[in-house]
Amino acid sequence: MPRISDADRARNEEAIRAAMGRLLRGELPVGGKCDLKALAAEAGVTRTSFYPKKNRDGTTRPGPYQHLGEEFERRLKAQRDAGEAPDPRAAQIERLKAQVAELKERVAKRDEALAELTAFKTLAVSRLTAQHEEIERLREQEAAAGNVRRLPAASSGTAPYGSCS
Repeated sequence: MPRISDADRARNEEAIRAAMGRLLRGELPVGGKCDLKALAAEAGVTRTSFYPKKNRDGTTRPGPYQHLGEEFERRLKAQRDAGEAPDPRAAQIERLKAQVAELKERVAKRDEALAELTAFKTLAVSRLTAQHEEIERLREQEAAAGNVRRLPAASSGTAPYGSCS
């Protein structure tokens, strides 16, 4: 003999289906998620009624509302696969995960660009240092030889030597 009457079972199934519809539309309780726990709380039934039970001989039998729990899970999975998320927190978590992945990629690219720029700077500074040392060496060599004469500076307003004008 069942523990609850058929009328009570039918009333509970109606309450579960109504709660299932509300949850899948996104009408979640404050602080709740779109899961079996919230479904049971919304429908006013125990959560364990959605899971299989064990008989005394060790065999399993379906829970009284297990078929509704499985239907809820199927519909919820179908919505998520279609890109609809009745649970705004789950959607936010997915959005934030995607954002974190994008930011990690951007940081990696910036780190790579920074490494390239650092290498370029090192190379440029070493080349400038080598050029400066070469200029200093040539100046010392020119000063030591003493056979190089400077041309006189042109006075302002006059044309330089060898000018065609």
